[in-house]
Amino acid sequence: MLKIAIQKSGRLYEDSIRLLKECGIELNNGNKQLKAVAFNFPLEVYFLRDDDIPQYVYDGVADIGIVGENVLLEKTKDIDLVYRLGFGRCRLSIAVPKAMQYESLDDLRGLKIATTYSTILQEYLSQKQVNAEIHEISGSVEIAPGIGLADAICDLVSSGSTLFTNGLKEVEVILRSEAVLTANKNLSEEKKQVLDKLLLRINAVKTAKNNKYILLNAPNHQLKNIFSLLPGMKSPTVVPLAEAGWSSVQSVVNENDFWEVIEKLKQYEAQGIIVIPIEKMIV
Repeated sequence: MLKIAIQKSGRLYEDSIRLLKECGIELNNGNKQLKAVAFNFPLEVYFLRDDDIPQYVYDGVADIGIVGENVLLEKTKDIDLVYRLGFGRCRLSIAVPKAMQYESLDDLRGLKIATTYSTILQEYLSQKQVNAEIHEISGSVEIAPGIGLADAICDLVSSGSTLFTNGLKEVEVILRSEAVLTANKNLSEEKKQVLDKLLLRINAVKTAKNNKYILLNAPNHQLKNIFSLLPGMKSPTVVPLAEAGWSSVQSVVNENDFWEVIEKLKQYEAQGIIVIPIEKMIV
């Protein structure tokens, strides 16, 4: 049985549960239990505070965990980063009062910076050779300048609305973070095998979200051009149409390249283009 720790509440909880469901793993977590066992996969789930997950994985209480990369780096536990999950994206930034004249990191010298992420901030300032005082606090970091506790802050930013509300402006991004899957370094062979099965499912889900299945009709004299745009996993599937000189082409296109590819396909006389979401994709 593989034991996984996920956030019991907060910004990563819903996405973590959704990922497990998309991997075909069924959980019963009624009444917000702190532990749940999967019905159809050898997985036991612990619901913990985000900040505690690296310690639990390091101690072997949990074998693996889903946690923000920012928390993983702040806690500095010797555990493996196994997979970047692509959700829970945010940035750790330095912000100062809007009225402050800010040109560069040199303007932070001698100032007091309030943060929950003192380890990451100290490493960043040391690398930049900036001498500033770090004031470690928990909770509402963004109010620190307004109550005279600090001159600036270092905190997580998503939309920036909280900074704006508190009269702050973002001036330096020191880390871009997302949810990551971590693992204890001393997993047994049996648990490594279960983890490999889980990773196969996660990769299939994440790869599918980044790709679309595409079907189209095209004149045969344009097929080489179209193949250059749609390499597919191996190569496109081509089926001759009843109309002479035409074929149906089926392939996969990356989400990031989608509209650019569609525009070029039209230039190559493609017709009847149909795009279908992919639920799972195993490569």
